[in-house]
Amino acid sequence: MRVDSHQHFWQLARGDYDWTLGNEKVLHRDYFPADLNAHLEQSKIDKTIVVQAAPTLKDTEFMLGLAKEHDSIAGVVGWMDLERSDYRQQYRYLLEQPGLVGIRVMIQSMSNADDVLRPASLAALQFLAAENFPVDLLLRSHQLSSVLQLLHEVPNLRGVIDHCAKPDIAKGQWEPWASQIEELASYPALYCKLSGMVTEADHEGWTVKQFIPYVRHIVQAFGTDRVMFGSDWPVCLFTATYPQIVGLLEFCVGPDWTDEERAALYGGNASRFYRLESLPE
Repeated sequence: MRVDSHQHFWQLARGDYDWTLGNEKVLHRDYFPADLNAHLEQSKIDKTIVVQAAPTLKDTEFMLGLAKEHDSIAGVVGWMDLERSDYRQQYRYLLEQPGLVGIRVMIQSMSNADDVLRPASLAALQFLAAENFPVDLLLRSHQLSSVLQLLHEVPNLRGVIDHCAKPDIAKGQWEPWASQIEELASYPALYCKLSGMVTEADHEGWTVKQFIPYVRHIVQAFGTDRVMFGSDWPVCLFTATYPQIVGLLEFCVGPDWTDEERAALYGGNASRFYRLESLPE
């Protein structure tokens, strides 16, 4: 089964997607499964993981509702407020609904990335680690030191770094991103999504070759069994089509990967990380 481990849907009328304002040309419109299905078929992708697009429980409920109606959705990575004292009740409530496979922590949106280390957030993440429940970590490269401290505090966190931690590819940023990625990869329960790279490059003038060192460094650090393909559709539409995203990663991976390694990248690792095999049909 080929799986896109990272894409989004949203409905503007719901009112919790303020971040799309100013992006009327591409993002400030509704996106539903019907808009994606033809791209999945063209790229031979069987299922997707839908990831939260707003920090609200209502957004998570919206995605879980879509998952009930569309077979192409393998699972939902939702959101809950880690700072609230009732985080366990939030978690149990969401878990009761079919389709939840993970929770995303939006470090990128924090005014100070160290906020993820506050006692309330740490307690919630330690709880999720004890539950062995998948956690997506959304961050930018300058926030990596806070995430390294988080992993020091919660070393058994079943986590995945979204979008390669967003290095500034447009400016050719390498260090300290590269060294910090290697340090993160030393935590065996941590994975990385090869996703979201085109939006960190020059939107008008990126070339496929720009991404090769980043992709290969991630793979060298994490190994072929802890990396996942993700399109970041429709955010990627700023600068690339869905087939272009698939082709970009194919080019960066190169011809030397075995069929087994490719199967892991394009679905096997995501299925194992999010435990898709255990979900009810």
